[in-house]
Amino acid sequence: MKKSFLFTLAICLATPTWAETPEESSELESEGSGFVTSALNNAIESAWAAAPQNSTSASSSLQYGRKVTGFASAPKFGGYYIGKYEYSDRDAAKGGSGFSQRLIRAYVDGTILNDFKYRIQVQINNDKFHMKDVFIEWQRYDFARIKVGQFKRAFGFENPMNPWDILSGDYSYFTKKMTADYKGDTWGGGGRDQGIQVQGDFLKIGQDNHYLIHYQAGVWNGEGINKSDADGKKDYIGTIQFQPVKGLFIGAFGWTGEAGGEKRDKYAFGFKYDDKAGWSVRGEWGHNHYSSGNDDVWYIVGGVPVNDWFKVNAQYQTYRPGKSWTTAQCTYSIIPEFQIHKNLKLQLQYNWNDFRATYDKHFNQLCAELYFRF
Repeated sequence: MKKSFLFTLAICLATPTWAETPEESSELESEGSGFVTSALNNAIESAWAAAPQNSTSASSSLQYGRKVTGFASAPKFGGYYIGKYEYSDRDAAKGGSGFSQRLIRAYVDGTILNDFKYRIQVQINNDKFHMKDVFIEWQRYDFARIKVGQFKRAFGFENPMNPWDILSGDYSYFTKKMTADYKGDTWGGGGRDQGIQVQGDFLKIGQDNHYLIHYQAGVWNGEGINKSDADGKKDYIGTIQFQPVKGLFIGAFGWTGEAGGEKRDKYAFGFKYDDKAGWSVRGEWGHNHYSSGNDDVWYIVGGVPVNDWFKVNAQYQTYRPGKSWTTAQCTYSIIPEFQIHKNLKLQLQYNWNDFRATYDKHFNQLCAELYFRF
């Protein structure tokens, strides 16, 4: 685990009626207003509604044009902080990273012309400032929404999830290895790239009338976050997901592309289930084929609520460079979390690690993370 300080200012103009898709619903749910931002939102909404240029009646006809001033939602702000303490008895870790600010985020969301959602998210890593997300998405039809800009790749269930909802104190080996930037396999961009994507939901079933099928298909530069295309090659990524019962998603993911002369093909399968009572389970397996060899990686994580404020999560994950057990990295985790308030959460985590290719193969980690919305 690396010591990090992240400050993220996310400006995301999102529609209040934005359809919940599997890759974004948890993120939107968690990115609610906190103590300060809720007061700010109330003030903005009141001022917005009183402004004559923003008032539109239900009978108004929607027309496009440069003189259109109405048909935009009031922007909504939010933000949260995750602070961390980490101890490790690994020889090379020198006691672990100690205290750190894992991340601080702030954001705003809204829509224009009822059909267009856009988002801008920026981040500071210590002294480094960079763009995180910037995109616009046309959302007129549930079965075909078109997104253009920089955003997370359509690969895996966990990658697009909010840090509040992944059940553990960090993203899994699967997410970091399978959705990483091409060059160097670093995950600093959080699985993001620049491109265009079509996604949608269709075929409603059941008494609750939920969508059975969700899909995503897109073309990305293949260079990673904040990089233009350097070689004319593209990444082609897609997913098909099924929701046989409300809350249960089963998906397959595919990725093919080339960057820097390196050809890669990836595929993965996974599932996830969450219910309103707080029960959660998610698992993913992925295979990575590239010029010099093959990797595979998988994890399973689940959470059981004890009561309204206490939940116990557990995770097992393995990454195998070269698909060999002699180089495998395996981690077993137990993660109790305390939801003290909807805007305040404490999460503890114990990891037992089995890194078979290193001289200090077995080591322990203890982590504590404090989450709060502001």
